[in-house]
Amino acid sequence: MKADLHVHSVFSDGSDSVRQIIDTAKKARLDVISVTDHDTTEHLQRIPKEPEIKIVAGVEISAIHYKTKLKAHILGYNIKETDQLKALLQNTLIARGKNSEKQIEILIREGFRIDIEKLAKAGGKIIYKQHIMQWLITTGQAPDMFGSFYKKIFKNGGICDFDISYPDVFDIIVAVKQAGGVAVLAHPGQQQNFGLIRELKGCGLDGLEINHPANTESDKNIIREYAKKFNLFLTGGSDYHGKYENKSAAIGDFLSEESGVYAICQ
Repeated sequence: MKADLHVHSVFSDGSDSVRQIIDTAKKARLDVISVTDHDTTEHLQRIPKEPEIKIVAGVEISAIHYKTKLKAHILGYNIKETDQLKALLQNTLIARGKNSEKQIEILIREGFRIDIEKLAKAGGKIIYKQHIMQWLITTGQAPDMFGSFYKKIFKNGGICDFDISYPDVFDIIVAVKQAGGVAVLAHPGQQQNFGLIRELKGCGLDGLEINHPANTESDKNIIREYAKKFNLFLTGGSDYHGKYENKSAAIGDFLSEESGVYAICQ
């Protein structure tokens, strides 16, 4: 089965609606897709039943391993919303919203014109830096989404280059499991957190994302070794964000391996 198990919508930092994503997946002749918005399950309430394609309930949760300070993103599939999971996600969403508001305040002090009430918001609630950039581009105050302006302001020690605190990765895996889901370590090549896999497996990790735009061939070889050693299935996905991602892969460009599809869709 052809499955893209990592896609983002307007309910986090993607530019496409859930409907647009599903229609695109159908055109790509996918059998399975999962909308895995960041740190929210709100999008799950908007996913329709489709006879032509299986849609897996998913989420991507930002976390950190406090001992090593390594970041880790956990993909949760087949989840059901629980109070514990909702509370963990809500804390991150609130922090992200406050972080963006602080960035907006700084930009306004620097002379940029921003009407916070008119900015696009994830799920109509939370502002991401992509929404700030989109406003600046639309109003002629920035030339493009991910060029030198973005790197100067939001990266490389720029005036808006600061982040939030994230929940412990072990707490996230436990919450996903208690929500009835399976837990997958997203794009370990991107964050170079291979050293966490042994501990995460002991906490309940089920799989590793191997097919992803950020995983190099060398990364994939390492991922296969860990998957074999710890009996973990392998998944994959485009990590599609639409216009809110620099050189975004298209839906269906990166597919899950069969072991992941069968483990998640059984």
